[in-house]
Amino acid sequence: MENKYYLDTSIWMDVYEDRRGYNNEPLGDYGLKFLALIQAKKFKLIITDLIIKELQNYYSVAEINGMMKPFEQIIVKIIGTKKQGDEAIKIANERKLPYGDVLHSILARDHKLILVTRDKHFKELQDISKSYKPEELI
Repeated sequence: MENKYYLDTSIWMDVYEDRRGYNNEPLGDYGLKFLALIQAKKFKLIITDLIIKELQNYYSVAEINGMMKPFEQIIVKIIGTKKQGDEAIKIANERKLPYGDVLHSILARDHKLILVTRDKHFKELQDISKSYKPEELI
């Protein structure tokens, strides 16, 4: 698998807000160290229309642009297809999972991306795309 990483919305939020976990784990630090590693090695960081849309539920366009700016040299943008969206709807309904999480997994699978998340729903999507926490990849 090529070194192309797809960070779930929660990872971007961890970094931007410097969030901590339930046991005071430094989630923001883990995410930032992982992003620094990707950048240092000049790996690709994948952004999708879905990530931007989800981030817009919490942040302004200016804030999102600020999050992405330091990584603009390694960012590659992709857009989901109708076929992927339809598959995500079907799986989300069958498994009673959030549509966005299913679509993230499908996009990672179809584009051969390494999916980075800490969202528990992705444990139920390992058959579509394996996922990792940032600290597992540092």
